[in-house]
Amino acid sequence: MKDDSFKDFVLDQLRGLEDVEARRMFGGYGVYQDETFFGIIHKGRLFCKVDQTSIAQYRKYKMKPFRPTAKQTLKSYYQVPVEILEDADELRKWAEAAIGCRKKKG
Repeated sequence: MKDDSFKDFVLDQLRGLEDVEARRMFGGYGVYQDETFFGIIHKGRLFCKVDQTSIAQYRKYKMKPFRPTAKQTLKSYYQVPVEILEDADELRKWAEAAIGCRKKKG
């Protein structure tokens, strides 16, 4: 399955963050730090939680929100650009921002 090797890659890139894991969910994976859900791995792509502050960096790269189906769009999760995925230090910063979005909301 394509998502399994991609999931392993994402988790490897995030290894500097404590207690990060991927759990199976609707055809992909949810990405968590402890019990904080901050990312979605779906069809070989990573989407992270965004808020009013962090969404600008995703839009700067012209990234789109998560669309699991043609009729459903989750505007609070945006695709992480490939160049960020490939840079572990940068990806950790983006992941920390996504984790921060979740923690602010409670």
